Amino acid sequence: MISYYASNNGQLGPVEQPGPDTWIHLSPPFTSEELPEIAERYELPIDFLTDPLDIDERSRYEREDDARLIVINTPILSQVETENDSIYITVPIGIILTPEALITITSTPDHPVLQLFIDNKLRNIDPARRSQFVLRIFEHTVYRFLTCLKRLNVKRNLIEQELYDSSRNRELKQLLSIEKSLVYFINALNGNELLKMKMKRADFLGIRHDEDQWDLFEDIIIDNGQALEMANIYTNILNGTMDAYGSIISNNLNITIQRLTLITIVLTVPMVIASFYGMNVPMPLQNGNYTFLLILLLSIMLSMAVIFYFRRKRLF
Repeated sequence: MISYYASNNGQLGPVEQPGPDTWIHLSPPFTSEELPEIAERYELPIDFLTDPLDIDERSRYEREDDARLIVINTPILSQVETENDSIYITVPIGIILTPEALITITSTPDHPVLQLFIDNKLRNIDPARRSQFVLRIFEHTVYRFLTCLKRLNVKRNLIEQELYDSSRNRELKQLLSIEKSLVYFINALNGNELLKMKMKRADFLGIRHDEDQWDLFEDIIIDNGQALEMANIYTNILNGTMDAYGSIISNNLNITIQRLTLITIVLTVPMVIASFYGMNVPMPLQNGNYTFLLILLLSIMLSMAVIFYFRRKRLF
């Protein structure tokens, strides 16, 4: 699907036909003619349009004649709703700059970062100022990472509160999903940071002489580094939490087995006494009127003595 957007009185809105200051957005579903048509119209290599559709495409930039391609990875919610899969995954956004157009392409419909631009939730967005438009995509990609990281950390805290009295696998599966998401984030943030550093060094956007945009680019790189550091910290905390989870399950199991063993020992004492009087041989007091009560009282006293001993040893 091809959509066209342009700025009108400071507001970004859809237009019918593309112009020199139009943002062209390509998103699924695609027809068989759309991508070749765009590539031919703007004299682009077809790879510029197909590479960003690969979910495993790394962050990079490329130049072909007057066309420039930027691929940056962004986080989205995973569409697979199972406990074993990650909560978030990363997918690339392709940004193509040509003398005639600014084009974005993604394999995800309603992409959360680009949807902010489409829904006109951001101020001062003008596709005519292409370098600034690209920087705003970078900026809100980093904000998206930070927001997702905070949500993952809140979810981890909630799961951690359930760990101490739990011996189920459900919490472990949830932690594994968070861990997978963090792995995706760390790989994507590393790639994005390397991409931005190379773009800054090569002045790929041509903004070196624009102090405001240059400062914004530096701030975006700093925020990306902060997001990467947060992802690493949360990963280390999660690893410690999962180790603690395993220890807690093992400790709970040991306590349960210990209690069952002690109860078995306490119940064994009256069983031993009863077994003596169950033998088919003469026994003391076997003909007495109160023999059963005496045996019962003796069993209780010996059981209480065993319990008292275990309490002294802090086993009960």
